[in-house]
Amino acid sequence: MSVLSRASRRSFVSRLAAAAAFCLPLVGLAGCGESEGVAEGATVTSYVVEPLCGGAERELARQGGKAGDLRVRVVCLPSPRSPTKLDLARIGANARQATEDSTTVAYIEALDPPANRFSEPILEAAEIPGIYESSGKAAMTRLLRAIESSDSGSLRQSVSEQVG
Repeated sequence: MSVLSRASRRSFVSRLAAAAAFCLPLVGLAGCGESEGVAEGATVTSYVVEPLCGGAERELARQGGKAGDLRVRVVCLPSPRSPTKLDLARIGANARQATEDSTTVAYIEALDPPANRFSEPILEAAEIPGIYESSGKAAMTRLLRAIESSDSGSLRQSVSEQVG
């Protein structure tokens, strides 16, 4: 065995150990909300697609920004609809943005079967429940009730079972 191959192996093992040291805490954080429940007082997020965002924000404010012991925040996303077409790239970008946030508990979108058909597979892959309504207020009401009545397991799964 040559010195170069030993050095290469040592370098590879060092990089692997560094990557594991960095990623292990991230894996622990990601798992907290998925199987062991969410800590009391934590903040969870709902991604809301326009034009439902205003109604969802008003209903959340009316409820004090909380559901039970959890704080809830809304992230507004641009509408994928223009007067003449449906922007499939925007639907995908919106849904992917929600999947990249470990605090996401729901994705609220207007009841629009063509648009919903494209966002659902992305959300399902990340186990994020979709709430499809014609009213932001109604969708947020459903979400807050689902959060309040969730059990101690996965919040996403509990919300999904209650709104699905």
